Amino acid sequence: MRMNDRIRAREVRLIDETGGQAGIVPFEDALSRAKEVGFDLIEVSPTANPPVCRIMDYGKFKYEQSKRNKEASKKSKQAELSLIRLRPNIDDHDFLVKLKSAKKFIDNGDKVRIFVMFRAREFAHPEFGRKLLERFIEELSDIANVEKPIGTEGRQISLVIAPKPTNKAAKSKNPVQKKAGDKDVVASSGEEMPNAIAAAMSVAGKTESG
Repeated sequence: MRMNDRIRAREVRLIDETGGQAGIVPFEDALSRAKEVGFDLIEVSPTANPPVCRIMDYGKFKYEQSKRNKEASKKSKQAELSLIRLRPNIDDHDFLVKLKSAKKFIDNGDKVRIFVMFRAREFAHPEFGRKLLERFIEELSDIANVEKPIGTEGRQISLVIAPKPTNKAAKSKNPVQKKAGDKDVVASSGEEMPNAIAAAMSVAGKTESG
């Protein structure tokens, strides 16, 4: 994406700092206008004839774009499945160590599979393992939900827990209402760039066909 003095066109179709169409103007005039308002001149559609350029705060646009990309990455990130292994005769100290590890995984956003391994004779009393898992559920009930209930697999009894939705995630489902003047801020940050470019291209097409 070329900007300012790196743009090679003699004239450009200009989108001004408010997102309005300024028509086809000499490149030097467009650059001068950008400097007057303290913004940059960005070539947003170099293949158009003439190229479409927009006056904007490029630093702010890149910052907002990076912020949106990070948020999208967080939302799309798949939770990893961490493992916690227990023995049916585990003592309280070791249990608390395992519990601390599980809390750390949950706080990191991971799901946790907790399983109790039995030796042949030990499996005569599977209720010991079930009680351990039920204790895990109780201890972590404030930060985790049961995703896969307690079940038996061979000589193992296991369950899977997952982090509870955070308050931050809940708030994101209720977007804040726009205030008067928000549109101008969004336009200057470049979020409405696709619409402005489309409008400019439409004008260019009509001009060429006429």
